[in-house]
Amino acid sequence: MALNVYYDKDADLSLIQGKQVAILGYGSQGHAHALNLHDSGVSVTVGLREGSGSWKKAEAAGLTVKAPGDAVDGADVIMMLVPDEHQQALYESVVDRIKDGAALAFAHGFNIHFKKIVPPQGVNVFMVAPKGPGHLVRSEFERGRGVPSLLAVHQNPTGDTKEVGLAYASALGAGRAAILETTFKDETETDLFGEQSVLCGGLSALILAGYETLVDAGYPPEMAYFECLHELKLIVDLIYEGGIVGMRERVSDTAEYGDYTRGPRVVNDRTRKEMKKILAEIQSGKFAREWMRENKKGREHFNSYRKESERHPVEETGEHLRKMMSWMKK
Repeated sequence: MALNVYYDKDADLSLIQGKQVAILGYGSQGHAHALNLHDSGVSVTVGLREGSGSWKKAEAAGLTVKAPGDAVDGADVIMMLVPDEHQQALYESVVDRIKDGAALAFAHGFNIHFKKIVPPQGVNVFMVAPKGPGHLVRSEFERGRGVPSLLAVHQNPTGDTKEVGLAYASALGAGRAAILETTFKDETETDLFGEQSVLCGGLSALILAGYETLVDAGYPPEMAYFECLHELKLIVDLIYEGGIVGMRERVSDTAEYGDYTRGPRVVNDRTRKEMKKILAEIQSGKFAREWMRENKKGREHFNSYRKESERHPVEETGEHLRKMMSWMKK
């Protein structure tokens, strides 16, 4: 089913320009939301904990900065832009200062969909989720363009939450590209599935398996790195710009034939069966419960996984080779 799509012409910017907006967090998305809204004529206050390293950065950018609770006081829209695992605690520390009729907003549906946060019935709840990292949301806005964003409404006691969400998305710059209407459920479940089975989990596992296969067969690690990791950017960029068909049109016929005939042997029915299991774990809330439990217990497994990945030979090979690539030097 096709999503409803909106643009600047469908949004009334004055609906957000007339409100006080609190942006909680000033990381990748936080700085982009705060600055874009500010430049769109919206009254913005950034909420940060005392001692945050971002406090001075936000003030230097011309923004008003307060402690989270003080930022929430009197705010008409509160946008939660801290990591998923920290949102519940932050919300619980400020919920008593959210006024009836205000809107609680998110850029990802995790905590609302899995009921880690259950706002009062008198509070509107919407989501504006840019489909790009914060630096791109900011840089595209500065160029007079925008990054497509998702819009969803979860609670609507005042009856105008969708319109306020549209105005927020427009002020963010999304209306210059496209604002696509969805639900918290669909955004959350598809986002987690994409991360786990394709973009992060699936891709990382595929790279490591390819690298290990070549090295185990006696090929130099450098060659394995180039062919299974380094050149991935070329392929991803082609897909990003023209889809899978566009990529196939621009690689060699040899590569294209190998794509058609060998790819399905790597990603096959067994892979799809496992993907369905992963999706079921997301839909049931099993993954969400597991991830929140991991954080409450000090991230023992998470930290172990991270250290193990840092020790993989592909990282040593990559560090050595990247030193030869001047364009990657900061």
